[in-house]
Amino acid sequence: MQNTRLTNLVDSIASRLGEWFLNPWRRLSLLLINFFFGFFLGTAISTIAGQRGVLDIVIAGFLVVLTEVTSRIFYSSSFLAKRSLLVESLNVLKVGFIYSMFVESFKLGS
Repeated sequence: MQNTRLTNLVDSIASRLGEWFLNPWRRLSLLLINFFFGFFLGTAISTIAGQRGVLDIVIAGFLVVLTEVTSRIFYSSSFLAKRSLLVESLNVLKVGFIYSMFVESFKLGS
């Protein structure tokens, strides 16, 4: 890629954000926000898919594939040997999503 002012700006913003998230409390707060967003996303998707009543099986299959791909990315040793913040955030989002699905299934079972 060419060395333009825009690429320099994007690179400097990315490096500053990376340095900013090196603080353990900021990293933990970002991961906690991702967990809660995953929980919200799971509740919203299950509510919308259940309300419409069409393509329930297709949506469920797509969500299972999406969570399995996320697990494959996070737990593979060859993809990213050093777990970056993006991959770790994606995994925490997945955990919140799966936890939300369990809570929704308990609500439906009672």
